[in-house]
Amino acid sequence: MEFADKNILLVGASSGIGLATAQLLHKLRANVYTASRHMSPELAELETTFVPLDVTQPIGAALDGLPEILHGVVYCPGSIRLRPFERIAAEDFRADFELNVLGAIQVLQATVKRLKKANGASVVLFSTVAAETGMAFHTSVATAKAAVEGLARALAAEYAASNIRVNAVAPSLTNTPLAAALLSTPEKVEASAKRHPLQRIGEPQDLAYMTSFLLSDHSAFITGQVMPVDGGMSRLK
Repeated sequence: MEFADKNILLVGASSGIGLATAQLLHKLRANVYTASRHMSPELAELETTFVPLDVTQPIGAALDGLPEILHGVVYCPGSIRLRPFERIAAEDFRADFELNVLGAIQVLQATVKRLKKANGASVVLFSTVAAETGMAFHTSVATAKAAVEGLARALAAEYAASNIRVNAVAPSLTNTPLAAALLSTPEKVEASAKRHPLQRIGEPQDLAYMTSFLLSDHSAFITGQVMPVDGGMSRLK
């Protein structure tokens, strides 16, 4: 894959999947623009163009300094709020929805005119395996991410004529700071690995490779899809 002279915006690139994707795209010679609440030391090493951004607040003109043409947008922010349904407050559902769905909507509304000018752009959103495969205690995140999948399909249909492709990636449990509490001991890692047919949990690079593929010209005939990167969890027994 080659990204020379392509402008890619990554939102939520300070750690985990977003950081791994930024690192890979940097190696592939993309012009990487990143936005998140904080710049991590690892992200600073890439010397990307960084925009401070809190997607849970109105973003206003925060992204106005981006190039006039964007070839890709990746929205990485996510949440893992695992509790029994009866212990999840309405405010918790609302917070997950604002981060996962309304944040993506804000970013895409602020960038869609730039994407149209690329004459062949790609948007990648992030769902979760739990949006399709029912999992106990995942009510809040599964609800929000199911909305992300609906958003991806609706936008793919609406912007197909503008040659903007929109897809979502649905990972299972991945070894990121967001999942640290679920992977805090070797026993927890082993138990999580055994739930996957491939007998391991995901790594950020697994998702970075899929994301980069969906951004690239190699996926030019793919849109409106949810791509599982889950070690077989959603399809195999």
